[in-house]
Amino acid sequence: MESLLPFIPFALVASVTPGPTNILVLACASRHGLVAALPMVVGAAVGAASVLLLVGTGLARPLAAHPSVRVLMAAVGLGWLTVLAVQLFRAAPAVSQDDDARRGRLGLIATAGLQWINPKAWMMAVAATGVFGGEGVSMTVLAGVFFVVALPCVLVWALLGAGAARWIHDPRWMRRFNRGMALLLLLSAWVAVFG
Repeated sequence: MESLLPFIPFALVASVTPGPTNILVLACASRHGLVAALPMVVGAAVGAASVLLLVGTGLARPLAAHPSVRVLMAAVGLGWLTVLAVQLFRAAPAVSQDDDARRGRLGLIATAGLQWINPKAWMMAVAATGVFGGEGVSMTVLAGVFFVVALPCVLVWALLGAGAARWIHDPRWMRRFNRGMALLLLLSAWVAVFG
């Protein structure tokens, strides 16, 4: 229990700070609304908690033993995030009635999968395991606490996106917002890998 108290602020900061997933959640909510972004919110929390559980239980040791696998994961993650940023940059300024309702949205599973190749999630998991994991600490409990803390933190980003949509009615401003989010997504992804 004494390990959980300092872990909660760590989980809070790790979950609420800007990163690729939070930026995608914000962009989705601004474009499609809060309800449409909720699967992404849950997927982000599930994915990050599962990465923490994987690293904390030692199942990630084979990855640590093969640096080329880590490089490949970083390259795939960076590539996927770059593609998503380009799609966001090129997105129409508003969702029309004819627009595919799912375009530009990741579901729960895809967002959870994004965490598996998100460098920020892996760095968080390694740091949390090193600092808070140890003798007598249940990584399952830590992962569960992380999930519970991450949910409202990622939800804040969805609420920000939904709030931004209320202020951005002009298609020119929505296009600028989309492009700004795309550039921020690229920056956060590249900094996470090379920063």
